[in-house]
Amino acid sequence: MRLLVLGGTSFVGRAVVTDALAHGLDVMLFGRGRTGRELFPQVPRLLGDRGTGDYAALAGGRWDAVVDVSAYVPRHVEEAGAALEGHDGRYLLVSTISVYDPARAAPQLAEDAPRLPAERGTEAVTPETYGALKVACEDDVRARYGDAATVVRPGIVAGPHDPTDRFTYWVRRAARGGRMALPGRPEQPVQVVDSRDLARLVTGLLVDDRPGTYDAVGPAEPVTLAGLAAACAEAAGTRVELVRVAPGAAAVPLVLGDPAADPLFGRRADRARAAGLTGTPLVQTARDVLSWDRDRAEPPLAVGPTPEQEAALLRAAQR
Repeated sequence: MRLLVLGGTSFVGRAVVTDALAHGLDVMLFGRGRTGRELFPQVPRLLGDRGTGDYAALAGGRWDAVVDVSAYVPRHVEEAGAALEGHDGRYLLVSTISVYDPARAAPQLAEDAPRLPAERGTEAVTPETYGALKVACEDDVRARYGDAATVVRPGIVAGPHDPTDRFTYWVRRAARGGRMALPGRPEQPVQVVDSRDLARLVTGLLVDDRPGTYDAVGPAEPVTLAGLAAACAEAAGTRVELVRVAPGAAAVPLVLGDPAADPLFGRRADRARAAGLTGTPLVQTARDVLSWDRDRAEPPLAVGPTPEQEAALLRAAQR
């Protein structure tokens, strides 16, 4: 199978390319060539820029399937589709569970749950517009490719090379052990999917030529914030004690401020699991992230309180 990956050198795309190569697919990358230059030296690269609409490198190319991990606004889908005119293979869009309408959420929702209204009036990708822009991307992929369209909606993705640090924060913090400030509820549900599991699903859907929409969430067994902390501590060989601090006292990733938002971490992955979504144990994901984080010398995290800020929160909780 000849596979074109739009993107492929960051986090999810990197995992997809790694898995596709492991399964013997003939992979080609399209991107700006600014990141991950040392990755995949055996893989041909076509240079272009989705930001400026430069898709000239795709002219005349033919692939059996396309994976789009870098479409954030509908223009990206429109321009890629025009550049790939005549492509009659499968087009798989990596979307997000953020397309679902939180105002109409309920526990254990599946892929037919209500989505947000599509956003076409802006290309500013913000927390407020991200999901609605992805809705428009999904609609345009389906309109152009019909039964040859596949949409995968990941939840929070965890694993090595994660640039968001959302899961990495928990792993690194648990590795320090001791009392851990939690500005939330230990019983709050949380869902993270291992990037390698997500990549295996994508590869399998392409090889099997499967249409449809798939919510890619994990782990396989339900987990709470307390369970997440325990799994990360187990991976590091430490022990943690969660200490409740005032809600909103610190921005800790994966903590939902309002219990009404809990359904955001209540997606069902039945369809994806039936199609091949695997379930790496959460402890193993945490162990691999810990190893990667230490290999990169534990740079400052993009999210979460610093150790000094957390210490102040713990002192305040004792008063």
